[in-house]
Amino acid sequence: MPTRQHLAATILGLTLAGGTAIALTGARPVTAAPDPASPRIAPKARPAPAAATAPAQSPAPNPAPDPAAYTVKRILQIPGPMRQGDHYWDETGAPLGPVVVTVDLAAQTVSVFRAGYEIGTAVIIYGADDKPTPLGVFPITQKDADHVSNLYNAPMPYMLRLTNDGISIHGSEVGDGYVTHGCIGVPRAFAKRIFDAVKLGDRVIVTNGERLDLGQPITAA
Repeated sequence: MPTRQHLAATILGLTLAGGTAIALTGARPVTAAPDPASPRIAPKARPAPAAATAPAQSPAPNPAPDPAAYTVKRILQIPGPMRQGDHYWDETGAPLGPVVVTVDLAAQTVSVFRAGYEIGTAVIIYGADDKPTPLGVFPITQKDADHVSNLYNAPMPYMLRLTNDGISIHGSEVGDGYVTHGCIGVPRAFAKRIFDAVKLGDRVIVTNGERLDLGQPITAA
């Protein structure tokens, strides 16, 4: 039975926060006014020297990502162990920000993080032994709310494509004895929640038994 002690944790090549560099110039020196004096003959004017050409400046490097943006800041409080078909969603207090989805096959759970705050979690089903769910980091490349598999002629509601050969997250019956052909199946109502929360290019991270705790940075495994 999956517990909340297991959450998938990896991320690859994600910049989850940027910054703005502000250049401050030094104050120019102020020239004091000359003291009054008797008139003087002005010297013969000389041609002004050619203005020196300032050397080309290299563009400022992009600011380093904020390490805090990679950190898990909240995990949802779930009352007791999760069971087949359970799912929770709570965006209360979660700021806007990048969305990362983690999947732990060993714990049979999926979690959705926004700006480091877990906003959703559910029990999943996944691939059978002869058609295992692949591990790794996958960008979402397609979204289709009414997708039907062209291989199995089966509905895949709220489909989020992860691989070119059809592995995806989608709505499904979730219960004992259910397996997939490699996809990650979640309760249909939860599938709609994820579908609405993510955009193309957001990362889904699939691991097998990795743990993620509060304050722990999300790093590439």
